[in-house]
Amino acid sequence: MTRFSSHRRPAPDAAARPHAPSPAETGAAMLADAPAPGAAATALLKRYRPLETRGGGTFGTVEICLDVRLKRRVAIKRMPLADEGAAADVPLETYATALAEARTASMLAASHIVQVIDFTYDRGYAYLVMEYVDGMSLEELLAAVDGHSLTYDETAAVADALVQALAFAHDNGVLHLDVKPANVLIDRTGNVKLADFGMAKLSRATGYGDARGGTIGYMPPEQLIGADVDGRADLFALAAVLYEALCAEAPFRAESAAASIERIREGAEDPAEVLPGIPELADEVLLAALSSAPEDRPESVEAFGERFLADLGNPRAGRRSLANLIAELTADEDDADLAPEAAKPAVEVDPAEGWLGSRTPRARALVTGGIAGAGVAVAAAYVLGMTGVASPVATLAVALATGGASVAAPQLGSALVAAGLICAVAPATPLLALLPVLLPLIALLTSWWYVWGRTQPAASAAFAAILAAGALTGNPWLLAGPIAVWCGYLSAPGVAAATVGLGVLTSALFNTALGTAGALPASAAWAAIADGHLIAGAAGAAATAAVVSAVGSRLWERFSAGGGTGLDIVCAASGGIMVVLQLCLANPVENTSSQTLPFAVALGMGALSSIIWLICTYGLGYRKETAEGDRP
Repeated sequence: MTRFSSHRRPAPDAAARPHAPSPAETGAAMLADAPAPGAAATALLKRYRPLETRGGGTFGTVEICLDVRLKRRVAIKRMPLADEGAAADVPLETYATALAEARTASMLAASHIVQVIDFTYDRGYAYLVMEYVDGMSLEELLAAVDGHSLTYDETAAVADALVQALAFAHDNGVLHLDVKPANVLIDRTGNVKLADFGMAKLSRATGYGDARGGTIGYMPPEQLIGADVDGRADLFALAAVLYEALCAEAPFRAESAAASIERIREGAEDPAEVLPGIPELADEVLLAALSSAPEDRPESVEAFGERFLADLGNPRAGRRSLANLIAELTADEDDADLAPEAAKPAVEVDPAEGWLGSRTPRARALVTGGIAGAGVAVAAAYVLGMTGVASPVATLAVALATGGASVAAPQLGSALVAAGLICAVAPATPLLALLPVLLPLIALLTSWWYVWGRTQPAASAAFAAILAAGALTGNPWLLAGPIAVWCGYLSAPGVAAATVGLGVLTSALFNTALGTAGALPASAAWAAIADGHLIAGAAGAAATAAVVSAVGSRLWERFSAGGGTGLDIVCAASGGIMVVLQLCLANPVENTSSQTLPFAVALGMGALSSIIWLICTYGLGYRKETAEGDRP
């Protein structure tokens, strides 16, 4: 971890580099260009529509707004740069400090740090536009839960996230200096984020709050007396927050800095006295981190986290528990919001989530489950029909049962289809004739399922859909193109290409077995997959999936940066063109009237593919799940 001798860093040797402007010089330049007080707010209102005010205090207020361009909520913190009515007397250095600290905060892009989206200022206020965390602060949560404390699992989840956030900041040379429960935000999924990086120095520079910038009760002695601080000051504050989360009381809360210093020198009450069951190692390292002497604390946040979390609890279980708490505590608030929303003529559509996604966060999961369920049900019916061991009623019942299970777990559906195909052909084919086909097929399907099928619901659903479409049409690649477009919409290029290519080849073997009552000797299998048309169809469908996925990723990046949705038509057209090319390669068009129909079918499939893309982006939005990429 980067160590800090002081947050007041000495100026570099002037002889080593060209003269850099002083803060006063930078402030003077900024002041010359700064608009009049209130001008920045007027400019922000052109893009951000106020919804409600959340919190407030001596140093700034937070307004929840709607970004009318990207149709998402943001939180805008308004910070006065001087006492009210004294904006004209703001020191020149203050403007430079405000801008520098906002830039510092915006550079800290990590999963457990609240993202800064934009920063602006005028001669009276600075405005920090941040991501909106839909949930509660740790301060609000502790005040609302029984006992005003968290379980070991819940505390482990908070500690794990805050350790990662502070370690990332320290590695990048940034101190927080105001870690406290009010700056720890927990969203509705249980994810914990740390807010207000850089605000401690800004509040000190503008004369608000304590001159040391932090909050009494969480600041270590060296910060309280204005001495030099390093990363161990943040560690002290982190330990104070975790102590409060476990023991329901801040260890050093006091009315003044002097009183807080006295309490710190006396030492915190041993958590084991309040919680007899606390793991010994967690108890020891927590007390060490609360030591009045920096040199007696753990050397880094990472070292503290490693020991504190070793035996405390399960962070993953803690996140689930936190999510349940947030849901329970905000249920009344949600119910209160229902009446005004019901009065609106329509739900406001977020382009990133689409028409369905704006109505339910599970829209993609529900659509994926529906496609998986239908595909598995059809494939299962053909597998049972091929064996001839089940009556039509039993076949329908099994098909509906497996399809229903796949709606909830698409990953299970692809495994059921693959296992059913193998179990169907094994009894109908002599062993020696089957092994050259069976062993490679099992290896391919198992590898695909382990790497992608079990972790990627969209990939599993696409695989089952291709097998079902091939069985219905008798052509493994005819409907593979439209399915490839849907798979590429949701998945990363490698995932989509591998899934579609393997699906078409497996579908060819499935169709061959259907035509021979389940028999699949090596000669028939190799003849099926060595067909040039099949290879062209599989390769074309895989390429379609990869191209659509890549262009979709670029569309999402452009849209996220505020560049609009102009690439939407390009994505739709590219998918349609790729599908037409795929079918033309798999079904060469001759100059005879008998070949007019295949070309017309290719055009129809291309149009269907473009329509599927447009339906997906309208219904489910432009958001691209980058996490669904290839596994390393």
